[in-house]
Amino acid sequence: MLDANIRNQLKAYLERLAQPVELVASLAEDAKSDEMRQLLRDIDELSPLVSIREDGADVRRPSFSVGRPGEAARIRFAGLPMGHEFTSLVLALLQTGGHPPRVEPAVIEQIRALRAPLHFETYISLSCHNCPDVVQALNLMAVLNPGITSSMIDGALFQDEVETRRIMAVPTVFLNGEPFEQGRVTLEEILAKVDTGAAERQAAEIQDKAPFDLLVVGGGPAGAAAAIYAARKGIRTGIVAERFGGQALDTLAIENLISVPHTEGPKLAAALETHVREYDVDIMNLQRAEALVPADEGGLTSIRLASGATLAARAVVIATGARWREMSVPGEREYRGRGVAYCPHCDGPLFKGKRVAVIGGGNSGVEAAIDLAGIVAHVTLLEFDAKLRADAVLQAKLRSLPNVTVVTSARTTEVSGDGEKMNGLVYEDRNSGEIHRIELEGVFVQIGLLPNTDWLKGTLALSPRGEIEVDAHGQTSLPGVFAAGDATTAPYKQIIISMGDGAKASLAAFDYLIRSSVPEAMAA
Repeated sequence: MLDANIRNQLKAYLERLAQPVELVASLAEDAKSDEMRQLLRDIDELSPLVSIREDGADVRRPSFSVGRPGEAARIRFAGLPMGHEFTSLVLALLQTGGHPPRVEPAVIEQIRALRAPLHFETYISLSCHNCPDVVQALNLMAVLNPGITSSMIDGALFQDEVETRRIMAVPTVFLNGEPFEQGRVTLEEILAKVDTGAAERQAAEIQDKAPFDLLVVGGGPAGAAAAIYAARKGIRTGIVAERFGGQALDTLAIENLISVPHTEGPKLAAALETHVREYDVDIMNLQRAEALVPADEGGLTSIRLASGATLAARAVVIATGARWREMSVPGEREYRGRGVAYCPHCDGPLFKGKRVAVIGGGNSGVEAAIDLAGIVAHVTLLEFDAKLRADAVLQAKLRSLPNVTVVTSARTTEVSGDGEKMNGLVYEDRNSGEIHRIELEGVFVQIGLLPNTDWLKGTLALSPRGEIEVDAHGQTSLPGVFAAGDATTAPYKQIIISMGDGAKASLAAFDYLIRSSVPEAMAA
């Protein structure tokens, strides 16, 4: 099951086990059960502290639990945790075996303090790059708290459950049998949701913080770079983010970050946070900026948060990035996660054998259609313009596929459904005005990005597209307020450009602080 290279790596990891781990399998007479049996036996051979049993009573077969001998197991894998999920299995083994997790002590105590029984079920696809983060967070909670259980369920393997529970996007999490969360969610976000007093406690702590020299708003590549460059100058630096990592968290392959031939968005996001934490930076995560208040007589600019807390700083760098552009048609939001999707890599396997549409004829849309064509029964690609805008090589590949239909000059007007899930799409032929309806089970929206700047309207200058207007130094229309990255008018929305913009805006802010701190008499 495991090749020699992976076996050697896993054996080295399992040497870190401090106590016995028991794997209990619930198997059937099928090929997947045979694969799982072989996987568990391979693991068993790699460490004397690992043992296996095949007398499990789980109704999901094939599945297995990870636990300690003599105790009720709290982690389960229904399906083979390979691909992206192999790391989830390795961490489950290590943490169950007593290897300490790389989590802040305060977070560990918060998990241990949770009292209510919490039984999580997470439906995943093995091609989903967001799913492992959710599985690993919930597994860790199960390791640390005896009142918590976590089950990973491969949606492609347990299609009956996917249909019964109407799951049309991954990861989808159920808590105590009820829908809990959908999409990528961090450990901090999960805790904020189950620990009802956490948000209020954090807001109170933030409100009491002294003013910063530089406050960065946004935790993506631009925000991380700005925080690092500011901290290296020795000034009091804070960074407040709705989710650290930003849109990079939703990006699969990254192959144009110079000196890094290949990485993935979640890995890059984790590396950004690790790098920022090496400096004396006050990180405030899961906090959404709601308003910018221009500098007062004391020279302090304020950021009001959705939690009710307010932060003040002598200078601010705004790096709030962008989000997926929506079609803004009736039915889109109603059926989001119930047929309407934005990540073909994550959710594509759930539509195996079904009919789907892709909205958008740029590179991302055409690439999505090509990927989906290998999974689904049929793909209809709809493009608003009179022709596709993707690279010629991608268009040639797309048109070579027998199960793809391309429709240009198409304006999507409605997503239809039965109240539970979507069942079709309505579009207008922009040339003839004729209305068409396509019967579908899913639609993947790939039409670009919108800057996260709605909260800034009326306070500083924005372009007609809603981007923050900046000069060559990242200076906005307000003194002491700078901006960087995808939220600005800077051209070419790329990770490496955002990083450079963040560093530039931070250096410009530092220069502003130096000059603004000089007494008037000396400046004259």
